[in-house]
Amino acid sequence: MENINVKVNGVEVSVPKGTTALEAARLAGAQVPTLCFLKDINEIGACRICVVKASKARGYVASCVYPVNDGEEITTNSQDLIDARRMTLELILSNHKKECLTCVRSGKCELQQLSQEYGVADQDRFAGRMNKYDIDASASHMTRDNEKCILCRRCSAACTRLQDIAVIGANDRGFDTHIASPFELPLGEVACVSCGQCITVCPTGALSERDDTQKVYDAIRDPEKHVIVQTAPAVRVGLAEEFGYDIGTVVTGKMVTAIRRLGVDKVFDTNFSADLTIMEEATEFLGRYQKKENLPMITSCSPGWIKYAEYYYPEFIPNLSTCKSPQGMFGSAAKTYYAEKMGIDPKDIYVVSVMPCTAKKFEAERLDHTAVKGLADIDAVITTRELARMIRKNGILFNQLPDGEFDAPFGLGSGAGTIFGATGGVMEAALRTAVYSITGSNPEKIDFEEVRGTQGIKEAEYDVAGNKVRVAVASGLANAKKVLEMVKSGEKEYDFIEIMACPGGCVNGGGQPIQPANVRNVTDIRAARAAGLYADDKSLPVRFSHDNPDIKRIYEEYFGEPNSHKAHEILHTGYTVRSKY
Repeated sequence: MENINVKVNGVEVSVPKGTTALEAARLAGAQVPTLCFLKDINEIGACRICVVKASKARGYVASCVYPVNDGEEITTNSQDLIDARRMTLELILSNHKKECLTCVRSGKCELQQLSQEYGVADQDRFAGRMNKYDIDASASHMTRDNEKCILCRRCSAACTRLQDIAVIGANDRGFDTHIASPFELPLGEVACVSCGQCITVCPTGALSERDDTQKVYDAIRDPEKHVIVQTAPAVRVGLAEEFGYDIGTVVTGKMVTAIRRLGVDKVFDTNFSADLTIMEEATEFLGRYQKKENLPMITSCSPGWIKYAEYYYPEFIPNLSTCKSPQGMFGSAAKTYYAEKMGIDPKDIYVVSVMPCTAKKFEAERLDHTAVKGLADIDAVITTRELARMIRKNGILFNQLPDGEFDAPFGLGSGAGTIFGATGGVMEAALRTAVYSITGSNPEKIDFEEVRGTQGIKEAEYDVAGNKVRVAVASGLANAKKVLEMVKSGEKEYDFIEIMACPGGCVNGGGQPIQPANVRNVTDIRAARAAGLYADDKSLPVRFSHDNPDIKRIYEEYFGEPNSHKAHEILHTGYTVRSKY
């Protein structure tokens, strides 16, 4: 690729032809502020915060979309640029709800940070008419407050480009422009899949997950309730960021201790029910593969993907695994096996899930296939962010905590369960057990590296005791659509497909810690978090779901064998065709 030479604030730098002024500045050691820009997602030059001076343009340009020219001089930090950015911020704030003291994003709001840096937090010289909107809390997983929206359009770009759903966008024009769904329908009445990717890219508090922490506090304070908490694999590698650790740091022990100090009765590991899922799912796959029925089988662990299939690809419902997700299986096992084992009435067991995923809030409200009639499998779902807020609110000094251990009987999970949090992890975990089921021995090569990585679509073919198994892995619903369309057209033939709604898998779920654009644009957060889970997998004494002694015990004592009649009644589910209109 041809390189060109430019100067940024007097610093010479060689960059590939076509490089934007924003990227050239970064390579020259200068940071230009942005609000609307997200690399590869939202490059529209709308907010004008990133303006710089370019000698060959003879004026201000939006650095995120302006390609530099050979020999050009770029200025990023002159006084007139600083004044221009300050005025833009003041104009944005003139139509912005200023409740920073209580906003859920206070301290992590990109608009707030820039306002502080440019000294406009207390100024309001453009005061005038402000748009007023009702808060949209119609969806099961999130709320939208358009009075905090800055019209950066990151949310609609994520919904359209990452997920290919496009249920939100800019309505009206001029001063009345606002983000909403078609025909001003509430978000809960459109074909939103609850993935929460719009929340993670929002630079302000305009979008946030539905806060269910009070439900958990109420249950903890209720003497009649036996409160148990399960924590998903991706939480242990995401929670660290909320307390200043590097991205990808695993903090399982401190997380367990922190949750226990909130006052709950038991802290369990969703890795256990991920192993349970693999036992059921691998057995289900082998049964279908041998009979050549309803192939390709498609995983059912991601509730955002399941909701997407029900809305957009109902013809693939017969291909979905009937297994509940690990969250669902945990709740079902808790209110049946655990209730009997502990002698507790299921109605008195309050199951709290800590999840990286906002769609899990929606999944918990699906009451059509619960293990105990009239009782939800899951009583409350909180995200990684909500857990962090609870820890801080209760004055727990997370970084100083000793490492704790999960409780029995759902406290032991394998490395196969851990990697569920990364795209390809469910496939790899299932393959580990499927090989054992076919050959009677564990595979010599434990790591199925072909299905690892953050690429949107991965393919592999394995020979298992003479059986050819063709697999595909997709993350992000735009990629899921590509795979499904290839299957429909006959272009591709697979036996087993893993789909995760969120790009990169659960590590990048809609409930994970929010990183600002200046981090997202230069760091592969998905890869860093996934690396933490793969390292955790390698460090664990048990790396196969079928070798988990707690899994063996629950089958011996309760379910009999995978896919038994009892297992189907408690651990499996069905799906619903949903109308998009």
